[in-house]
Amino acid sequence: MDKNDLIRILQDWNFWQNELQTGVPRHGYLKRIQGFLKTNQVITITGARRAGKSILMRQAAAGLIREGVSKSNILMANLEDPRFTSLDVKLLDEIHQAYLEFLAPKGQIFVFLDEAQEIKNWERWVRTMHELRKAKIVVSGSNANLLSRELGTLLTGRHLDVTVFPLSFFEFLEFNTVVVKDKGDILDKQTEIKGLLRKYLELGSFPEVGLSEQKREILLSYFEDLVNKDLLRRFRVLKQEELRALAKFYLSNVATLTTFTSVEKFLKISTSTVERFSGYLEQAYLVFFLKRFSFKVKEQEKSPRKVYAVDTGLSNVVGFRFSENMGRCAENVVFLELKRRQALNPELELFYWKDVHHREVDFVLKEGLKVSQLIQVCWNVQDFKTKERELRSLKKAMAELECRNAIVVTEEFEGTEKINGSDVQFVPLWKWLLDGAVEHG
Repeated sequence: MDKNDLIRILQDWNFWQNELQTGVPRHGYLKRIQGFLKTNQVITITGARRAGKSILMRQAAAGLIREGVSKSNILMANLEDPRFTSLDVKLLDEIHQAYLEFLAPKGQIFVFLDEAQEIKNWERWVRTMHELRKAKIVVSGSNANLLSRELGTLLTGRHLDVTVFPLSFFEFLEFNTVVVKDKGDILDKQTEIKGLLRKYLELGSFPEVGLSEQKREILLSYFEDLVNKDLLRRFRVLKQEELRALAKFYLSNVATLTTFTSVEKFLKISTSTVERFSGYLEQAYLVFFLKRFSFKVKEQEKSPRKVYAVDTGLSNVVGFRFSENMGRCAENVVFLELKRRQALNPELELFYWKDVHHREVDFVLKEGLKVSQLIQVCWNVQDFKTKERELRSLKKAMAELECRNAIVVTEEFEGTEKINGSDVQFVPLWKWLLDGAVEHG
């Protein structure tokens, strides 16, 4: 491409002559990225499409400028910009050369490549730049395995990963101008917090959705973008209607057990296709699968898995009716919060537990060789039969897994109950989400 054309495109994505919008800061992610930028590592930012990766990169670049880095020493390129005509390594070379010629930066350069997977063999270019110390590099992508697999091969031990999720409830409150600084704040503002929790459960947590009036329309467009760009095009899927049907099936059945065989019977799609397409959906961060806890790996792999969505808003728009599925939405939100905590703690493993009598506990947290906590989500704890069933399961799991640390996440009920000689805490969902946020910074 012509250098002048390249610079005109790049000017739209950079701070060189513009004051770009940086949105609401996501402090937890920014702190990690800023720390990583001080190392000699390539930084990879992965996560679902529209989860906020691009604006986060812009916020990181703005942070560098505030610290004294010259605007001309920062190059940002959105590789999904349709004005880029040839998506190959040659384009990256041309972008870099045009930038050096027109901006003439002095000293340390920072390169941000947004949606890097659009460029074939991009990882080789990144490795060369990294090894020759020509720039500190941050790359983003909307595919869970893509960056780790491709960079893992070429840059073993030389890259640091950040996984970005849609807004946590703590961030969602900030986006709605409710600031929670400590546990006292949580109690003082609980009426406002409870009102926003329902919106969080119903409409989900994609940043743009939280700030827009056209929430349903945006969510539907997100689903189409994710399917078309990250699934059909990326994996060159021929059975397009089958993949769409599977995506909608999973979004309609969050927090339920599923097997590839059962899906085959329901959707009339072969087991091998269901398994392959399920892998695609997970790589694109649309859904996650939770394995059953077992000390035997073979048993883990053979057991049904629980499916969760990246966002409850997507589930409610594409899948089921929200008003009938509050409990499943709540369980999905708990799962996503646990995934956020897992991203900060590599030793944390997540499972569900179920025994031969079909007693089930929603979440088993394992750190190292020990089960550290059990979490049961019981939305309607006022129903005596439901409460007794959930507690029987929890009691059995506590004994079998030798775990004394257990909590029950509820809609409103709060209290303590003795099980197996241990105090089991009943905690409202809003308080559990925010207690964890305050505790983990």
